[in-house]
Amino acid sequence: MIYVFLANGFEEMEALAPIDLLRRAEKQVVTVGVGGKVITGAHGIPVTADITTAEMVLGGDLEMIVLPGGMPGTLNLEKSMEVQTAVDFCMDREIYIGAICAAPSILGHKGLLEGREAIAYPGFETQMPGAVISKDSVCQSGNIITAKGAGVAVDFGLKLVEVAAGAAEAKRQRNAICCP
Repeated sequence: MIYVFLANGFEEMEALAPIDLLRRAEKQVVTVGVGGKVITGAHGIPVTADITTAEMVLGGDLEMIVLPGGMPGTLNLEKSMEVQTAVDFCMDREIYIGAICAAPSILGHKGLLEGREAIAYPGFETQMPGAVISKDSVCQSGNIITAKGAGVAVDFGLKLVEVAAGAAEAKRQRNAICCP
């Protein structure tokens, strides 16, 4: 199972493109609303989450969590104790964590990017102390996948598909959506 956390002010493309691609790859994706079921994105698009953080269960079938960026969505994610607990749970078990745009700052503030290659929205590099800033728009360092911003949301989603369902499935998805 894959949890995609949604907090008010999330960047819609950074959440919905990965959700779509992972579901096309037949992965079980559950959207998790932080603070409620209906979450409004940074551009006023309301999304109904599958569950709330109060209904979330961290367990053996969790294979990935995804943290979309956006403002103030990233700040709202970071304030959530349930999101913090999920990040810790994943790090302790080497479960994949995807973070895009401003969201890698959440990992940076926890010291989780120290010595790891990572990327974030320009200007957020200072929020990732000790990280080796990647020249790539999407990069993976161990169980952490980071991406630069909304413009690479599809590439980010395809990287998540690659780690969750394999390179062949990611290539199939790339071809199916006519993505160069």
